[in-house]
Amino acid sequence: MSRPSPTPFPALRHRNFRLFFLGQTTSLVGTWMQSVAQGWLVLQLTNSAYYVGLVSALGSLPVLLVSLPAGVFADRSNKRRVVVATQALALVQALVVAALIWMHRVELWHVAAAAVFLGLVNAVDIPTRQSLIFDLVGKDDLMNAIALNSSAFNAARIVGPAIGGILIGGVGIAACFFLNGVSYVAVIAGLLAMRLPAWSPPPLAGDGLTRFREGARFILGDRATRALVLNTALLSIFGFPYLVLMPVFARDVLHVGAAGLGFLMASVGIGAVVAALGVAAFGPRLPKGRLLVWGGPAFGLAIAAFALTPWVPLAVAILVVSGGAMIANNAVTNTLLQTIVPDGLRGRVMGAYTFVFVGMAPLGAYQAGWLAGRVGVQVAVAAGGLVCALASLALWRLVPEVPRLR
Repeated sequence: MSRPSPTPFPALRHRNFRLFFLGQTTSLVGTWMQSVAQGWLVLQLTNSAYYVGLVSALGSLPVLLVSLPAGVFADRSNKRRVVVATQALALVQALVVAALIWMHRVELWHVAAAAVFLGLVNAVDIPTRQSLIFDLVGKDDLMNAIALNSSAFNAARIVGPAIGGILIGGVGIAACFFLNGVSYVAVIAGLLAMRLPAWSPPPLAGDGLTRFREGARFILGDRATRALVLNTALLSIFGFPYLVLMPVFARDVLHVGAAGLGFLMASVGIGAVVAALGVAAFGPRLPKGRLLVWGGPAFGLAIAAFALTPWVPLAVAILVVSGGAMIANNAVTNTLLQTIVPDGLRGRVMGAYTFVFVGMAPLGAYQAGWLAGRVGVQVAVAAGGLVCALASLALWRLVPEVPRLR
């Protein structure tokens, strides 16, 4: 029997992952269109950077509250069935907001409530979907699959905001929400077309609280796992809010408008796609721990430099670097967590990862919006970038096990 030809993307040899990948890529374009539209809509309704940050924070707050128990749920659930349900609920949310905008009935509280609802859906969806990837490709091709998934996410970051900016200026904000709703059909169809073994509930001992404590004990007791989760939390709180405040940079700092906002977000995506494909193609040969040592400081310094740059071409170039550093951190951290954790704890550890990666975002978005309202958006983002760079350097010196991870 002939061996499969060498390929830099072995995860794509798995039919189920191909279906997942194609569906996710389509849906993520819509997600990024809606993300840009939501920020612009809030800015249009309120003329306030504070409310842009607040609504984003409200959208992530449910993840902070629900993702840890959702990880316990993921370890004992039919993951495909759960993800189909969450994607269907997200579809409904997008269409409801589109209808409110088209009817000229949309108010700030509608957008905030819709963001909270989507946050609840994502709190269950993200840890379940992340741990589903392992079931689709297995351990050997996991890093390749995660990096490819990240490349899809960030390719969508290029295409989605660019389309969103054009649609906002051309036909209105509602179109972004509507097309996002339609895009969920692709991922639902891909999930339903997968051929997976018959599912049976795993034999998990103890009640939900006992299983939650078991996962917490592992994370707190393993130094490398604890450090990876803590580093992600720091980046989420102090680094990632620069994306939330991008509408303010587009309008008030760089003066490029809605179309320029899409281009700025797309620049982040270009760097992220290049980095993700590099991690996917060369992942087995890359020293993953060393990537983290350099990735965190590079990301922090890049967003600090972007915040203080008044020249659009230079800002775009720096955003490309920030996107590459960000995705290298995220893809490598995700892979290391899923490979060093025991199989029976994967959902709970990914629930903790979701808790800090997405759930801490309300704190980050709120603090960045609050600080931007008092000292200016440029100072707020630059300060967050410097915190990320210094904290990452300190953390890897305190936990030398992580730089040695491969």
